[in-house]
Amino acid sequence: MKNKKIIIIVIIAVILIGVLSYVIFFRNNTAKNLKIGNNTTSQEIVDFILNMTSYEAKIEVDVQSNKNESKYILKQNYNGEEDNCQEVLEPSNIAGVKLIRNGNVLKLENTELNLTSIFENYQYVADSCLDLSSFVKDYKQDQKASWEEKNEKIIMQAESQGTSKKQKKLYIDKKTGKPEKMELQETNKKTVIYILYNEITVNS
Repeated sequence: MKNKKIIIIVIIAVILIGVLSYVIFFRNNTAKNLKIGNNTTSQEIVDFILNMTSYEAKIEVDVQSNKNESKYILKQNYNGEEDNCQEVLEPSNIAGVKLIRNGNVLKLENTELNLTSIFENYQYVADSCLDLSSFVKDYKQDQKASWEEKNEKIIMQAESQGTSKKQKKLYIDKKTGKPEKMELQETNKKTVIYILYNEITVNS
């Protein structure tokens, strides 16, 4: 009789564990495959961006300062801290240059160009502040980071945590859940960077 009771208890325990595992699995996969719709909340979209695991984007970068204005077109691929690549498409004189980050290590690829001059004349191309992943990292570390909803846009704000302080704003289309543009302004107010996301796919 005791053996039957033990067997019944074990069977019930196995069933409960199975049900619980299924619920956890279902919730996790629902969060990872968020489908943007009329019922999607702004908080869900913000969480989706903050928990992204990878993204691909083609961006336009406009750097404006008191002295001049520079424009770039870049292609970005991010698959975590160990796999982060940015390729220059324009201007033509540095097209094809790839900046590959592996953690804190930066590697440049293009044997036909003098790579030293790129750092001298195109400092922002090699700056990680252009990465969407960099914004996410700063947002998580900034205790004053915040977001608001305005005119069908979700605006996330944070300050960079590196040595070069920058105020960052990320604008997200609430209907699609995709980033549209990012603004970065140095604390000295002399340089402003505008990033326009022409094509972007975010995975979380």
